Amino acid sequence: MTTIHNGVSPRAHAVQAAAALAASMGIGRFVYTPILPLMHTQSGLSASLGATLATANYVGYLIGALAGILIPGVVRSAAVMRTSLVVLIATLALMPTTHDGSIWFALRLVAGIASALVFMIAVSALHAHLRGQSQFLAGWGFGGVGLGIALSGVLVFVVRFIGSWGTAWLASASLAVVCAVAAWGLTPEPRPIITPDAPGTPSSHRWFTALVISYFLEGIGYIIAGTFLVAAIDLAALQWVGSGAWIVVGLAAFPSCALWAWLSLRWSRPTLLLVALLIQAVGIALPAVIGGVGPALISAFLFGVTFLGIGSIALAIGAHLQFPRAVALLTAGYSVGQILGPLVVTPLLRDGYRDALLLGAAVVLGAAVAAAVLRFRFPSDLDADPRTATSTEEVVFDVR
Repeated sequence: MTTIHNGVSPRAHAVQAAAALAASMGIGRFVYTPILPLMHTQSGLSASLGATLATANYVGYLIGALAGILIPGVVRSAAVMRTSLVVLIATLALMPTTHDGSIWFALRLVAGIASALVFMIAVSALHAHLRGQSQFLAGWGFGGVGLGIALSGVLVFVVRFIGSWGTAWLASASLAVVCAVAAWGLTPEPRPIITPDAPGTPSSHRWFTALVISYFLEGIGYIIAGTFLVAAIDLAALQWVGSGAWIVVGLAAFPSCALWAWLSLRWSRPTLLLVALLIQAVGIALPAVIGGVGPALISAFLFGVTFLGIGSIALAIGAHLQFPRAVALLTAGYSVGQILGPLVVTPLLRDGYRDALLLGAAVVLGAAVAAAVLRFRFPSDLDADPRTATSTEEVVFDVR
């Protein structure tokens, strides 16, 4: 039976949320990755400044995420979502108007704040309006991130043959406008029924500690690849391969949350988290170890099929453990990891990206080791209802 919310069908809600996520994350946040090599060669952007600009965006994302946690009304505001979409598009369009690194820094910082706000509003709306529907529909909605990556990747791939780095930013802003128009009518979640935070139990603390460590390390490792994968492949193979690989990342990410939701019906989440992290580590290391087109495309596929799934699995485990403020703590740890990632590898970029990718893969392996702890005597019988909102779990995307 299909439930209609505010005159909009669940499928339409999923499409609107996917469009918002495509604009805010797939384009607004991640289009920097395929444009980065063009900026290196055409605008004189150094590797260290490139890493600094990436960090600025992640700092902005953390600021936006904290705003959503500290001011819960933000994630229920259509005005905030629409304003953030407009601001985000403006930051994209303004990038080619200057060569000043400090202005670029400010633009990417503001873009990070705006993308985080739209992300939280879209995801919370997605799950508020799809409760009781097919568990895979939300997964496809969240796949809008991957769709945005793929579409912007195709755009930059074409532009690199007919235009400049500035054209790529302007074209991306235009694509974001199209997505924003499609997302404009998205209805944020209504005020939820608040239940007190679960007190947690001492027995769940050790698993949650392992989860926080794993997710923090994943934030460091994944963002290294998410920022520098295209530039690294461009150096190791034909230049078009990097942009092509980023398209593969998006195409693999688009159905990935629905895929991991299906797998969670057959295997435990701790097992899936471990497997996904191991697969991702291999994918990040592959282009650093083996050159050529084939390994580059395989790397892109493995990265794309895991990075969204790992987030959904980890946050679902945190909610299941009923640890107080689980989602807030996990989100904060992940965001801090993303800030540290580009800074950690900056000294390694002097001679290319190989060492940076190897370090990223090693960090993700460390995340897998921490995740392995979850598999031992995991309390799978805890009574957790993923459809009950708490004051700290309003923005979790729990794709089961």
